[in-house]
Order: sequence, then structure tokens, then C-alpha cells
Amino acid sequence: MTSPSQSPSEAPSPAAPPDGAIAVPGTAGLVGRSPGQLMWRRFRRDRTGVLSAWIVLFFFVVALAAPLISLLYGKDPTTTYGLNEPGLLNQYGYPVRPNGGISGEFWFGVEPTLGRDVLTQLVYGIRTSLLIAAAATVLCVLTGIVVGVTAGYVGGRTDYFLGRFIDLLLAFPAQLSFVAFTPVVYSLFVSPGKETPTYLRVITLILVLWVLGWMGLARLLRGQVLSLREREFIEAAKVTGASPWRIITKELLPNLWTPILVQATLMLPTTVTIEAGLSFIGVGILEPTPDWGRMFANGAKYYESDITYIFFPGLAMIVFVVAFNLLGDSVRDAFDPRTRR
Repeated sequence: MTSPSQSPSEAPSPAAPPDGAIAVPGTAGLVGRSPGQLMWRRFRRDRTGVLSAWIVLFFFVVALAAPLISLLYGKDPTTTYGLNEPGLLNQYGYPVRPNGGISGEFWFGVEPTLGRDVLTQLVYGIRTSLLIAAAATVLCVLTGIVVGVTAGYVGGRTDYFLGRFIDLLLAFPAQLSFVAFTPVVYSLFVSPGKETPTYLRVITLILVLWVLGWMGLARLLRGQVLSLREREFIEAAKVTGASPWRIITKELLPNLWTPILVQATLMLPTTVTIEAGLSFIGVGILEPTPDWGRMFANGAKYYESDITYIFFPGLAMIVFVVAFNLLGDSVRDAFDPRTRR
């Protein structure tokens, strides 16, 4: 209602809706929000999810900034400080100082036998493991989307043959297959008498983790697409003459982001642990390349006399995996508010 001294044309106009919000006609002061905005709003309210996201981001920043951290810290992961500097290791090869040699010079201590710096080994080990796991996860997600959506949408013989192929790959025991196939792939590129280069080991691990890791997501998306393709909005898109590509990209994929993101957030920490396990048993990354799994393998040799060496990589692995799993739960809850933990 305007004041007597104010003409109707001078009445204050309604406030403009915030950026990204959608004004709802006929409802003064009310704005609508897109599904993405609602998801982000629900996620920000989840303190566990936000904290987990910051922890995961911290690990990725550490992995990317490993050379800078090494430069500022003044140490590198390959120099044998314990052999070069007297007084760091005793006659049995274990740190002279207590708690694994932790000091102002070596913040996480030194490695038994060789005396390498534990902090830089861990930082570069996280870098190696996350690089392999992230690359394999991206390939698995992309392959799962292509195969799962194709099988579910096309149907018929395509669905049948892709489904049987997925069943065949799922029949292989996962852990045994990783252990068995990795040396086989090595032998395809390098003769048995020669040492396998590190870059080839990295590529091989990514390929093996990819080939044996996409089937679960593909099967899940196939089932989702089989359900969605019978819905009214898909039939309406077909009636309007929309191409299959447009239907898949504009109608199906927006309804599949929840399972895709949830599965991806659960797949990456699993891939990290698998890569660490392969390096632990000697079929993954080998010395002198720093690797999370190699630190566990070395720590298993020293834990009776120096348990400190395995403490930091073990604690980092637990924190990373738990944070990523909690992040996956929070993303799922943010996309689907009907779920409750």
C-alpha cells in the first residue's frame, strides 16, 4: 500500500530473485530453486559431509603440491639420510632417536635400514596412489556410463550381449584377478629378463583397475535406465521426434547423476586400497618409487622394532577412506532427501 504522498508509479518494486533462483509468478517474495541449488543447500547443512569434503580436498592438494612441499621442507623421498648422516641409525639400522627418529629435522621420523625421510615418502606416496586411483576411477565411470546406458536404452540383443559380457567379467574373483593379470600385462610389453619401467607399471595398474572395475556401475545404470525409459517424459520426448542422443543426454543422464556420483565417491577409495594392496604384495609400484602400498610393505618388516614408521601412512589411509565414504553418503543424502542415516 502506498503512502498519500507517493504515487502508484513510485511504489517500491518487488526485490529481484537471487542469482540462479527462479521467480514463481503470483507469489510475492517467494523464489524457486533448481534441483542443483537444493542439493547444494542440503549438502552445506551436513557438517559431516562438508568436513569430509575438506579432508578429501586436503589430500588431493597434498598430492598435487608434493614437489612444493618437498622443496619447502628441504627433504626428498629418495635420499638415504640415515646412511649419509651419522647418528641417525644404530648398528641394526633402526632410528637412534625415540619414536622412529621424529625430530625438528625429520617431522615424521626416518625409515629404518635406509634412513629416508618418512614425510616426503608419504607425500609422494599419496601422489602416486591418488594419481593411479583417480585415473582408473574416471575411466571406470565413463565406461560404466556408456555401457550401462547403452544396454538399458537400446535393449534387445545389445542389452543381452552386453549383460552377458558384464556377467562374465563379474565372474572373475576381483582380488585374485588383479594379482594374476597385472604380471601378465607387464610381460606383454617387457621381456621377463628386463626390469619393468615405472611409467609402464603405472599405465598397467590403471588399465587393469579399469578393465576389472567398471562392471558394477554399468549394471546399476542399466537397471536405472530400464526403469526410466518407460516413464512418460521419455515417451513424450520420443513423440516430439527427439533423437536418441538428445533423449540420453537431456532426459536420462540428469536422472542418473545421483547413482553415478555416489558410486564414484565409493569407487575411488576402494581403488586406492586395491592399488596399495597390489604394491604391498609386490605386483604394483616397486622401489625406489614412493607409494602408499610400498610403505605398508616396508612397515610390515619393521613394525616389531619400529611401529612409528607404519603409523603415519596407516593413519592417513584410514582418514582418507573414511572421509571419502562419508562424503559419498552425504552426496547421496543431498541428492535424495528421502534417505536418512
